[in-house]
Amino acid sequence: MEKNNRPNDVTVEPNRQENKQPNAQQKRSGRIKMLLILAVCLAPVVASYFTYYVIKPTTRNNYGTLLDAEKYPMPRLGAVGTDGKSAELTDYKGRWLLMQVDSGECNQVCKVKVLDMRQVRLTLGKEKERVERVWLVIDDKPIAPVVAQMAEGMHVLRVKPEAVKAWLPADGAPSDYLFVIDPLGNLILRYPKAANLYKLKADLTKLLTASSIG
Repeated sequence: MEKNNRPNDVTVEPNRQENKQPNAQQKRSGRIKMLLILAVCLAPVVASYFTYYVIKPTTRNNYGTLLDAEKYPMPRLGAVGTDGKSAELTDYKGRWLLMQVDSGECNQVCKVKVLDMRQVRLTLGKEKERVERVWLVIDDKPIAPVVAQMAEGMHVLRVKPEAVKAWLPADGAPSDYLFVIDPLGNLILRYPKAANLYKLKADLTKLLTASSIG
């Protein structure tokens, strides 16, 4: 009987190119997944910019006076903080700013503005962390301790009055108004000094809801 010398199992060398193919496909699939995840993460930010900066604000009802941000870019004011160190409004970019301008003496009208700004911010609830209060002091008069206590948590910057006057749009004195600056540094809204707090809060709520920045 003739003996069969062929091996029972035949070993075939795998095609190396075929082994590489699934890895390439996996890499492409991984890239696509990363791009999709990135798109999902960026969607709220893109939508926010589009809603607020592309769709014209005239389609909304605002209590405050809308300002053309392109006409009033945030300048360097050469400000000094309460610690005597140089400071600028640009230090607070990335947050919504509710700002007032007044003398360090802070008369009764000024005190009301300080209290109103604090009250409005508090009524925003959890969104209040997105809003900072700023007081531009336009002289060298000292701030009384009682006023400093009222303004606790507010950023107080001393600036030259001519720098403020050259920047802020005001029918009269800048101290007659409250101003809102968005997280990109755009001056966007102006309010009377005796503002209706309910309507001011409503405006801020709209802004914070429409935008995910800041």
